[in-house]
Amino acid sequence: MRALQQTTLNGPEDLHLTEVPTPTPGPGELLIRVTAAGLNYVDISQSRGTFRGGPQPPYVAGIEAAGEIVALGDGVGGPAIGTHVVGATIQGGAFAEYAVLPAQAAIPIPPGWTDAQTLGLAVSWPTALAALKPLGALQPGQTVLIHAAAGATGQTAVRLAKHYGATVIAVASAEKHEVLRTLAPDHILDSRSPTLADDILRLTNNTGVDLALESTGGPTFESTLRATKRITGRVIVSGLPAGPASITNWDLVYTHQLHLIGLNLGALIRHTPQIFAELMTELFTLITTGVLTPTNPTTYDLADGPKALTALESRTTTGKLALLP
Repeated sequence: MRALQQTTLNGPEDLHLTEVPTPTPGPGELLIRVTAAGLNYVDISQSRGTFRGGPQPPYVAGIEAAGEIVALGDGVGGPAIGTHVVGATIQGGAFAEYAVLPAQAAIPIPPGWTDAQTLGLAVSWPTALAALKPLGALQPGQTVLIHAAAGATGQTAVRLAKHYGATVIAVASAEKHEVLRTLAPDHILDSRSPTLADDILRLTNNTGVDLALESTGGPTFESTLRATKRITGRVIVSGLPAGPASITNWDLVYTHQLHLIGLNLGALIRHTPQIFAELMTELFTLITTGVLTPTNPTTYDLADGPKALTALESRTTTGKLALLP
């Protein structure tokens, strides 16, 4: 089969289209014919060797795929062959014509949706919901700060935060503000502003936000800490595309008295499966009630995977990106 294979840990430029054997599902797994594969920052982190526990080259890249089940491994009673599902696996394999998924991670495609429209259901959407609700404890009337708001996870977070009755401050680079306006956040700020923290404090009467979704890292992290409410404020850290940032116990005691919570979706699934099950139940309720509706990703041919990942890494894209085998 055709697949994109990562040959080094030097980044997406060493992702190459090649022919590899079609995988066989093992116990507890299923094989899908991939119709669309989602791009995520995890793919970039893995390609650069910065994702802890990630696969080692050469490996078929991609953690998120949607498609039709064509084979079941031992011990898998369903979903049935022919069912269209979407799912994720941290060990990769999605950027190919066929991919293996853990059966427990396979989510049936909602009625009336195309396979590509469900990309995000396994990664971006539950990440946004987890940050806002079970971890962020967002309440109506509170103010939430959402970084990278024009991305796939960020757009979902804006929609959900508005649904839950929050005042939303959405942050993205200026060229993406038109996209954000279609989501109707209460305030839009420029992520490149040198006065970002002061801008946020001004909007909150110098008290800071109740909840911050910190998915950027680097120097933005310090701005987020400065702009979060003391004592009761929560900062959910779910990504670091701009690089790592640090905070000490001295900082927490004397400068930033707030709740700092790390979010890794894989760890949440592994360590708190009950919370994840409740989260997915809520997610499907949001879908059936029309709060979350299908979105059409920007699509690329499979061969253009390196180009698409480079664009994602440069933070010039908006919304969900997908590869079509």
